[in-house]
Amino acid sequence: MKNAFPPFVNADSKILILGTMPGEKSLDLQEYYGNRGNQFWRLLYAIFQEEITHDYDLKRKFLQRHKLAVWDVLASCEREGSLDSKIKNEVVNDFDAFYKEHPQLRNVLFSSKNAAAYYDKYVGRRQDIFYDVLPSPSGANATKSFSEKLEEWTKKILPLINK
Repeated sequence: MKNAFPPFVNADSKILILGTMPGEKSLDLQEYYGNRGNQFWRLLYAIFQEEITHDYDLKRKFLQRHKLAVWDVLASCEREGSLDSKIKNEVVNDFDAFYKEHPQLRNVLFSSKNAAAYYDKYVGRRQDIFYDVLPSPSGANATKSFSEKLEEWTKKILPLINK
């Protein structure tokens, strides 16, 4: 059984970005989106026009500064490798408790269609929260170029930050 990370969130967070489950490299490094082939960090740093760093503590400060929270839909699962299609025996995180503890979060962006599908299956969407799906930052997602992903991520994230 593989276990996900605790949420990275604080009282100032305005947007929750939800993935499905950390991949092998992320689990090995104990870092959200730790695989350098994943474009998650590159996209976020480009949106805010900041120079990317590989220092995880600085990445966490970056998220906090920009009022972003990060978590995964699944708390644990069995999976060979990193592909969502290989997930079995999944256990969902406790979103009822999470939203009670963080009532300021009213915007949820899924970092993939799979994350949204697991959330819809196990949690369900609430009327008081805005939801949207971002193009997956995974290196396995070659359906859009980096610049196309960046354009969509920017259009979906910046208006929520500036609310």
